[in-house]
Amino acid sequence: MLTRGDDFPLHQTSEPIAFAGTDRNFYDRYFFNGYNPDGDVFFAAAMGFYPQLAIVDAAFSVIVDGVQHNLRASRRSGGERLDLSVGPIALSVDEPLERLTLRIAPNDGPVTGEITFHARHFPIEEPRFIRRNGTRLFMDYTRMTQNGRWSGWLDVGGRRIDIDSAWAGTRDRSWGIRPVGASDPQPPPDGNFSQFFWLWTPCNFGDRSVFFHTNDDAEGAPWNRRAVIAADSGGEQHFERPAFAIEWTRGTRRIARMQVELGGGRILRFTPTATVFAMSGVGYAHPEWAHGRDHGPELRVACDSLAADERGWSNPLAMHIQAVAKAELEDGGVVRQGLGVIEQLFVGPHAPCGLTGLMEPAA
Repeated sequence: MLTRGDDFPLHQTSEPIAFAGTDRNFYDRYFFNGYNPDGDVFFAAAMGFYPQLAIVDAAFSVIVDGVQHNLRASRRSGGERLDLSVGPIALSVDEPLERLTLRIAPNDGPVTGEITFHARHFPIEEPRFIRRNGTRLFMDYTRMTQNGRWSGWLDVGGRRIDIDSAWAGTRDRSWGIRPVGASDPQPPPDGNFSQFFWLWTPCNFGDRSVFFHTNDDAEGAPWNRRAVIAADSGGEQHFERPAFAIEWTRGTRRIARMQVELGGGRILRFTPTATVFAMSGVGYAHPEWAHGRDHGPELRVACDSLAADERGWSNPLAMHIQAVAKAELEDGGVVRQGLGVIEQLFVGPHAPCGLTGLMEPAA
């Protein structure tokens, strides 16, 4: 049950905004990514509200000439959930579910800009994510996902980058329960993160968007999996039993190629490019800037960068990545070419892929 209100950070539970509740680990987040037609310039942004922690944080990162520039900010929210700004990073919901604008004001880092997301289709409501570690609730959230086109500009170290409708990308809104803020002083006996297999592959084609995601357990059984084709002209096709096969980059847990059989003879193929984005740039699993951390009573802003070789497999800051990928959709004898990302986070074993141990490379 998605409504216009679901584009604002007012949720209190993993249900859409029509329902209410409370939990210490409740969060309400925006995420965006975007890329040029060649896929060598890539940006991502995030903004998260943590009502019970009274924190709001935001980040913006962009890869230009192989370097990932990261801008992060955090402040205390005072309970206000309609102030969509954190220091130099501000978001405006211009038209709910249709158009949103990100602004990056001058700061101590090299990145400024103003970019607008224009939706291609109505958001996809993914199956509700519910996961427990033993008796402890680990995740319980709803997420809507939407592809779009971008317009605007970025300035990176004095180099202006004009962005037009040829730039595509994805945004999502998720809300509910995830581990956020300070670590639990009494985690579950087996820990919080001994196994997690996550694939997410939003991709843009000329007249449609295609999505595939899966969360699997150690035996390879999916506890949340779905594929969707969304046409620009309207209408969705949902596939509840897609299957995938991965070829690994030797000595890593990174994907070299992947094929997804959606169903009905439709096949989705991915080949990653050289553009690899470290999700720690927008806070995911960052040792200092993880989501919901309290950085004190005053606004705090920080900047850093990661060169291409610093985003390699051996760096814990690049364990969770989005890899820009060329996409190919085969449907009824017609083959379409597109571009998207493969988000990948693989911790612990996954029997069908041959993954063993906590972070041992794929065989």
